[in-house]
Amino acid sequence: MTNLPTQEEVLEYFTSLSNWGRWGNKDELGTMNHITPKTRLRAAMLASEGVTVSCSRTLSNATGPDVTAQPLHYMVESGEGYAHDEKVGPPRASQTATDFFGVAFHGHTVTHIDSLSHFFFNGQMYNGRPSNLVSTRYGATVESIEVIQGGILARGVLLDIPRLRGSRWLEPGDGVLREELEAAEIAQGVHVDPGDVLLVRTGQLRRRAEIGAWNITAEGGTGTHANCLPFYHERSIAVLGSDTGNSLVHPKFDKLANPTHQVGIVAMGLWILDNADLEGLAEACAQRGKWEFMMTINPLRIEGATGSPVNPIAVF
Repeated sequence: MTNLPTQEEVLEYFTSLSNWGRWGNKDELGTMNHITPKTRLRAAMLASEGVTVSCSRTLSNATGPDVTAQPLHYMVESGEGYAHDEKVGPPRASQTATDFFGVAFHGHTVTHIDSLSHFFFNGQMYNGRPSNLVSTRYGATVESIEVIQGGILARGVLLDIPRLRGSRWLEPGDGVLREELEAAEIAQGVHVDPGDVLLVRTGQLRRRAEIGAWNITAEGGTGTHANCLPFYHERSIAVLGSDTGNSLVHPKFDKLANPTHQVGIVAMGLWILDNADLEGLAEACAQRGKWEFMMTINPLRIEGATGSPVNPIAVF
């Protein structure tokens, strides 16, 4: 039986897994430093078929128990009224449809990437900066999403935990353990390396599609357990992604509400991709017997933002 770390042991991760100062006191990239021209070229060589798979959920203004804030989408102009009418003459020369869109993307339903200004612990953010450098007036004045304006091009690795367990999905509250990540590597014949985008499938999106949405805040979700954090550090991954909000609740923890984000972002400078759609990717990988691929993640360049909606693309 796995001996899970206590809360006190996880709190020690803030020191033992810390990357503060590793790339200099002014660093704002964190684990993105693991991506180099060499790792990008290695990733690009994985694209041999020209087949792409989106790992993004569709942005929708539909409501549900797991939706904390509906995206706002309305038409500034539509195509209504432009049809030719003999009585009023031809339509105007300029005929367009234009949109307004606004989204509170942090939560459980929008596919997005968190910048290192998204989480704090004891009033500090990654690399020891004070949390008040993120303000209501200016947003994130450091460690904003703009620091990765060149986008992410890296080797992606999918570890499919329901496939490993022989189940359809993980139930809410059931977390992925480090031992399962290592077992999935062996079963799938792949190894997580420095600079990788590690994607961990729990099947939560499939569960939502088949039996309906639930209130994740009240009833719980799933994700990787805190005992996976040393794995991420040892393997020097650049990005952790999942089909969840990476928000597994540890029932006996009262000082840590979300260890994966708190230790990962604040101590390690780990970039986190939340709420990806990994169902199509899992099928594509299983069909090929290949669990590595080129991956691109390109956030919007939003001044002062603590993250961005994204459409991650896996390329085979």
